[in-house]
Amino acid sequence: METANNTLLTVETTVNAPITKVWDYWNAPEHITQWCQASDDWQAPAAENDLRIGGKFFTTMAAKDGSFSFDFGGEYTDVEQYKRIAYTMSDGRKVQITFTSEGDFTHVTETFDAEQSNSLEMQQAGWQAILNSFKKYTGEN
Repeated sequence: METANNTLLTVETTVNAPITKVWDYWNAPEHITQWCQASDDWQAPAAENDLRIGGKFFTTMAAKDGSFSFDFGGEYTDVEQYKRIAYTMSDGRKVQITFTSEGDFTHVTETFDAEQSNSLEMQQAGWQAILNSFKKYTGEN
């Protein structure tokens, strides 16, 4: 997929948890499978993560009713523990995530290349919904 005129989209949130917990929950497969969905009718039944430059990751995202599933994955291009992760998705688009510690809170910002298949608003809403799911899961557990 090509990016839509190299448009960058950004989603962000502040999580009620310290940076060490946020980092662990963001990267550990046993946590990824608990939060990586945009709505309650979706799930992430599988996740693998090799968090290092050149390492690969993938997450299977699936409708709970079994009607649709897809793998989301890529390769890491930058990893700075507790600060930044960058990767290239399997379709060539780039993503950067920054983590900013604010005491017992952590600010997470994701910036990603848009794609051409869906509207910018839909993409931003979908990524924000997943980030909101992360915030809820991490803050409550």
